Order: sequence, then C-alpha cells, then structure tokens
Amino acid sequence: MSTGDFPAGSYIRNPPESKHTPASEPGCTILVKLWQFDLADRTHVRVDTNKLGRVNDAQRQGVAVSPLFQDERENVRMERWQAGASHPVEAEGGAEIFVLEGSITEAGEQLPKHAWLRVPIGYDLNITAGENGAKLWIKSGHLPFVTAPHGA
Repeated sequence: MSTGDFPAGSYIRNPPESKHTPASEPGCTILVKLWQFDLADRTHVRVDTNKLGRVNDAQRQGVAVSPLFQDERENVRMERWQAGASHPVEAEGGAEIFVLEGSITEAGEQLPKHAWLRVPIGYDLNITAGENGAKLWIKSGHLPFVTAPHGA
C-alpha cells in the first residue's frame, strides 16, 4: 500500500492489486498510468528522485540517465538533457515520455513542461532539448504487452 508523504519528484510504482490513494493537501501534479502491468506483477518501487544519481549516457552526449525500474517488459528512467542536445530515443517496443522540466521538440512539435507523448512500436523517435534543457520521465519497451481491461 502506498501511504505516507512522498516528496515532489517521487517515482511510485504500484502494481496490480495494490491499494493506494494518491493525495496532497496543498495540491500537486501526478502522472497516473493504469492497465500497464502484467497482472501477475507484484513489484513495488518507491524512489525519491531528488536523491538519485545519474550517469552520463556514453552514446548520447549531453544526456544523463537515472534508472528507475527495468524488467523484461519495460525500462523506466529519468533523463536530463542539456540545452540543444539532439538524439534518437530507443522506442523499438514503443515509448512514452512525460516532460518534467524544460521542453523538447519531436517531429517539429514543441512539447513543454507536463506534456506527454506516446509513440508506437517501431517509431523512429528523435528529440531535441529546448533552450533550457529538459528533464524527462521515459518508459519504453512495454507497448507489446499492454492489453485493455475487460469491458473497456
């Protein structure tokens, strides 16, 4: 069960059958994704990303990565992009990006803070960080496994 007070920037992964009620007395912005896990998945994750280190990506100059969760179905991470950095993002199994800070451009469209992008399996995803850089939540590889809930 997710209980307690989580600081801004927390990554909380609540698998199927877990109990949780997100709330914030002063208010907050949260990204909630439903129907994204294997129904047998029971892996909980609680990460204060403010205390999480990051590693420079050797293949993409100006990009630093903080892993959040990875298994055979998905790769979830935070990435910090320096201003003007421009690179492909692995999206063979589809990808989703939530812009936490700054902005990015993809296919000529600017995506500001709190924008969300989902690209299909096999899409050639290439992004460029805006003039102030970008902090991104990225989940990839998972779309082949997503199924709609019964009755949806």
